[in-house]
Amino acid sequence: MTVIQVYDTTLRDGTQGEGIAFSVEDKIKIARRLDRMGFHYVEGGWPGSNPKDAEFFRLIREERFQNAKISAFGSTRRAGREADADPNLLAIVESGVRVATIFGKSWDFHVFRALGTTLEENLNMVRDSVAFLKSRGLEVIFDAEHFFDGYRANPQYAMAVVRAAQEAGADTVVLCDTNGGSLPTELKEIVAYVRQLLDVPLGIHAHNDGGLAVANTLLAVEAGCTQVQGTINGYGERCGNADLCAVIPNLVFKKRLPCVPEENLVYLTDLSRYVNELANMNPEARQPFVGTSAFAHKGGVHVHALLKDSHTYEHVPPESVGNKRRVLVSELSGLSNLVYKYRELNLGLEQDSAEYRRILNDLKELEHQGFQFEGAEGSFELLLRKAYNGYQKPFVLETMRILTELREEGHVYSEAIIKLRVHDQVVHTAAEGNGPVNALDAALRKALEEFYPAIRKMQLHDYKVRVLNEKGGTAAVVRVLIETGDGRKSWGTVGVSSNIIEASWQALADSFAYGILKLGENSGSESKAP
Repeated sequence: MTVIQVYDTTLRDGTQGEGIAFSVEDKIKIARRLDRMGFHYVEGGWPGSNPKDAEFFRLIREERFQNAKISAFGSTRRAGREADADPNLLAIVESGVRVATIFGKSWDFHVFRALGTTLEENLNMVRDSVAFLKSRGLEVIFDAEHFFDGYRANPQYAMAVVRAAQEAGADTVVLCDTNGGSLPTELKEIVAYVRQLLDVPLGIHAHNDGGLAVANTLLAVEAGCTQVQGTINGYGERCGNADLCAVIPNLVFKKRLPCVPEENLVYLTDLSRYVNELANMNPEARQPFVGTSAFAHKGGVHVHALLKDSHTYEHVPPESVGNKRRVLVSELSGLSNLVYKYRELNLGLEQDSAEYRRILNDLKELEHQGFQFEGAEGSFELLLRKAYNGYQKPFVLETMRILTELREEGHVYSEAIIKLRVHDQVVHTAAEGNGPVNALDAALRKALEEFYPAIRKMQLHDYKVRVLNEKGGTAAVVRVLIETGDGRKSWGTVGVSSNIIEASWQALADSFAYGILKLGENSGSESKAP
């Protein structure tokens, strides 16, 4: 059975997406990860276009990859210029890669309007460029840009372009849906027709402007393409490229086609988040397979069935792609949601329907007041532990005072003064900050670090405030969500009150309490508490 080759263009096409940028070091790190995943090709960039890509290709020569071939990207020669004198083609050769990927126009409209040349000269540009790169010993992948638009407008000319690439020695011809507007059934028919007329292996490069890039990629494979091009997380210009985090598991699990080794897919979610982190982009929660919501269950009926068999509401096991199942608790929850959470937390409790129902009703009442536990797993787990399992708070607030001053030149100064009871001791301390929440955070740390040294690892990552009843004006109820992390994992906590300081304290206190609980479980010895 033919192996479906995975060609990643995150480092080039992906960086054309709005807000996406990688340093040279980032690009090298990503290339290493893609190689370890078993990707067949990694497109490093366009060596003739900018100093960053030139530097990448210089440094990547020192790397040794087990699976991936590094490809350099560029265009066909310019009109009226010899291929062996074209700076773009020469830059590809000088980059030191073994694979060159060049694009050429296959839509007559683009030949006239974008290139401003003749149809025959464009065919010569394709032939000459492919032949030149082949003469330098490179594997050549030809991207037929705008192929599907070109085929619809002038099928004879679009076919003439890909035939020219094949005749010049291209190793693979890639059909590009550059504008991303093709429909899957139409695209499949065109690919199947081209497959009958060409001998060279075909690839597919789909953009997502119609929300169909993954579907188009899969149907192109059905029609005979053996190379799939795309990006991690679907990064790319406009609406992005085909998301390889969805394409690959669909090929492996659904189509049962040899592709990336199946055992490597357990690292897919980590790969997605790693690339997001280097791109400084927030992960898309609803991203198929790898998003945090991909295997999140909220409805009570769903969770009731899930407890019996996970296949009832999951198309693949979350562990197969390195993700995890999440059961959410809200006003839509049933008893099954609580049963699942107690099992997940390993609290060792026997089911008591009356008690479960009481806790569930309490949760629903809290949500009615404005609490939201879907993004506040820390507060939710503490709530469950307080109800059962003999949980003891690591600290108790006795008093809190916040002072805020507006000083000269508009500088705001805040001071938090708190008195806590930590086990049998009373701790009274104060700290300054650039705002009341920052001051509270600093005062809590100052008071608790002696008892719980592990909290030095904790950092407040995010602080969000939402007004729940805007018509309430300054007396409106607000919900505060805080995200905290320790460098390995992060957790959310929530507070609700008509007083923003009180709501912030609730969320902040829960974030510390949850962190102390989890860091204590992991270390066992970092806390002075009994």
